Amino acid sequence: MGGFTLDDILATRKSRDSWWTVFMVDPLACRLALLVANHTSMTPNGLTRLSMAIGLGAATAFAYGALALGAVLFYLSFTVDCMDGKIARLKGTGTPFGLWLDYVGDRIRVVACAFGIGFGEYARSGDTEYALAAVGVVVLDLFRYINGPQLKRVKEATRELAQARMAGDCVFMEDVLRARPRTEAAGVEAGDGRTVLDLQKAFHARFPWYDRFRVFLVRRRVRTHVMSGIEFHAAVFVVAPLLGVGALVPVSAGAGALLLAFEMSLVYRVWLAARQIPRSAPERERILA
Repeated sequence: MGGFTLDDILATRKSRDSWWTVFMVDPLACRLALLVANHTSMTPNGLTRLSMAIGLGAATAFAYGALALGAVLFYLSFTVDCMDGKIARLKGTGTPFGLWLDYVGDRIRVVACAFGIGFGEYARSGDTEYALAAVGVVVLDLFRYINGPQLKRVKEATRELAQARMAGDCVFMEDVLRARPRTEAAGVEAGDGRTVLDLQKAFHARFPWYDRFRVFLVRRRVRTHVMSGIEFHAAVFVVAPLLGVGALVPVSAGAGALLLAFEMSLVYRVWLAARQIPRSAPERERILA
């Protein structure tokens, strides 16, 4: 039904993605997406619905104590979830409603699987720590989705205030690095004579190794969100079940602590950036690159 090649599929991948997706999912997802693109008429929304169905199958397996089967189904559900965007970009068949469906499908899968594991093990053992772990996983997942948009709003307000206080034509360091992601922040120039503002200057001063680490990840198509929701879900719903019942609570707790620590590091960076906004002209050099 189509003459797409693997290179066509690879070209639809995100420029940067989570390390779990890049190394553990995309190698399979790209090849499955090629089969779907060439031999079926399945739409991106159809793939999202299939991912949701497989995710509910994983939750059912977890609830009945089939942890290994549930882990495999969860991995397959996420793999299919990674395919819908590739097909949408490849064929231009994505829809605005698909964005909502994809988001809701992800949340349904996480909540169903968390409660499937937690309350399934609680029903079998009577140990409340499984139920509490399930609630903790859901709360952390929802917190991540609440925290992200709020931090984005703060960043946008900080940028607007910085531009107003600088009273001149300028460009932000993060915009320059987004256009030239393999470039290190030190010595960056806008290229058109405009002043470069680095709202992360204080962060870079405290963690000088970070920029080299960022470039290292970029060259491997990996984003700097090393403990994002994707890695959190992989730890809780794939790694822990494969390790066995005894690993469910400690792995979930450890992954949750890492996720929370990473979210707090994002808050810290935004706080540092907000503190750098100059209150007067002599202070402007604090954020000049």
